[in-house]
Amino acid sequence: MTGDQVREAFPVAEAHRVVAEVMRRFSAGDVVQPVRTVLGSGRDASLFAAMPCHVAGESDAGYGLKAVLHAPGNSARGLPTHVGMVVVFDPETAQPLAMINGAAVTALRTAAASAVATEALAAPGAGDLALIGAGTQARSHLLALRDIRPPRRVRLWNRGRPRAEEFVAWARAKAGLDVEVADTPADALRGADLVCTTVDTVEPVVTAADLADGVHINAVGSSVPGKRELDAAAVASCSVFVDSREGALRESSEIASPVEEGLVPEDRPLPELGEVLLGKHPGRTSPAERTLYKSLGMAAQDVASGFAVVRAARRLGIGTEVDFAC
Repeated sequence: MTGDQVREAFPVAEAHRVVAEVMRRFSAGDVVQPVRTVLGSGRDASLFAAMPCHVAGESDAGYGLKAVLHAPGNSARGLPTHVGMVVVFDPETAQPLAMINGAAVTALRTAAASAVATEALAAPGAGDLALIGAGTQARSHLLALRDIRPPRRVRLWNRGRPRAEEFVAWARAKAGLDVEVADTPADALRGADLVCTTVDTVEPVVTAADLADGVHINAVGSSVPGKRELDAAAVASCSVFVDSREGALRESSEIASPVEEGLVPEDRPLPELGEVLLGKHPGRTSPAERTLYKSLGMAAQDVASGFAVVRAARRLGIGTEVDFAC
């Protein structure tokens, strides 16, 4: 299925529902999911990741996998930097049900997870939004947050001003929102009570001094070891929530750096978002508390989304049918 077909079959509200439910299932023990395998050739900055899993449940459940190649050079080509596919299998016959555009699924489910985290963790009146980055994830996050927490104000910082201006025009036309372009990350973050960071960077662009008390942050851009959007002090100043505790401890430099610098103890609690949704953790406990959802992405989110896309595609009559058994 193409990206356009995925977006038709999987609107923002449905993505939100599916991701919230699979996060509950994951933290309840209804998902079998190894930590992803990531390969690099050592010849360039590309990375290949393979992520299988099984999701239990009455719907959006079964075996599946996501395979994705991260090609940073694609940004200059006007192409997605994450290219891949989601494959899901018929729970009864084991035949492949669908091969689905992975970039579209990734954009939708990642933003949906941030929207779920914002709903669960942000202060009730939060609505001053700072976006760090102006790529595909920034766009999908603005659409997802608009539906669950309409922003009063949106400020954007991006390394390149032309792409930031393109984002402003897109936001006005497609999201019905006015966006202010900031000169620095600190300018975008000043006073913001909602933050989404969506940049692929080794050097952190967010410091503790940039963050307002009571802010909620969705950090999604640094999804492999060695990458960080927030510095150690910024992370240490927040109550941190993760999608998978095992994945975060093994893969996130943002989780590791405050421990390595002696800012937080090694046994610092890392509650999962699913535990908050299940009522096993209270989430935010005070108005001034800074909360951080560190999103690494999970195969379970992709696979559950894949089954939901298949179900909707059949109802809508979209996609191309192939007899795999021949």
